[in-house]
Formats: sequence, C-alpha cells, structure tokens
Amino acid sequence: MSKDNIQAMLDIIEKSADARGGADIQTLDIRDMTAIADYFVIISGGSTPQLNAIAEEVEDKMAEAGYHTYHHEGNGQSRWIILDYGDVIVHIFHRDMREFYNLERLWSKDNRESEEEQ
Repeated sequence: MSKDNIQAMLDIIEKSADARGGADIQTLDIRDMTAIADYFVIISGGSTPQLNAIAEEVEDKMAEAGYHTYHHEGNGQSRWIILDYGDVIVHIFHRDMREFYNLERLWSKDNRESEEEQ
C-alpha cells in the first residue's frame, strides 16, 4: 500500500477515535520490527460503551473511505478490541488493560534493540 494511503488510514482512525472520546491516541511505527503490520494505533477508553463506540466509529469511517477490516477481535466487554486493516492494526483498550499490556513499551525500538543485544 502506498505511503499516502497508509497516512489517510491513520488520519481517519485518529480522527474517528478522537470524535468518540478516545484518549492517549498513539501511533507506533513497527515496520522495522515485524512483518505483521506497518503501524499499530493504540487508543484508550474508559468504559465498555465507549470502547464499542470508538470501534464502531473507526469501522464506519474507514468503510466510508473504502477500507474494510480483515479481522475484528473482541468487544468492550473483553476490554480490548482489535481492528486489523492489514498494514494498520488498531488496539482499543480500557485504560487499565492498556497499562497492563503496555504495547508502547513492548514495541518500542529501544526495547527491541536491548533484546537484540542480549
């Protein structure tokens, strides 16, 4: 996928999440770390209804732009929703789950470099 298309996807995801009150929206560039995706977008929400609303808004706006999920996993009850768009994977977490899994640390370049040194 072209760089412009990926940037368009990231913009839609971030604006959609923000429109539904998504917090601490972070985009991680993981291109040099794995072949599963190019980017992770990580979003926090504070309640089950909010997580579901964020996921629904992202999916609706992405579909309007012609992007459809390859896979949707979880729901607000599970406190972690994953939307897989191929090159971009969206993680929508309840705040406490996000802290617990800490994907930002796990997928940080600094962490990967320190693992390779060991």
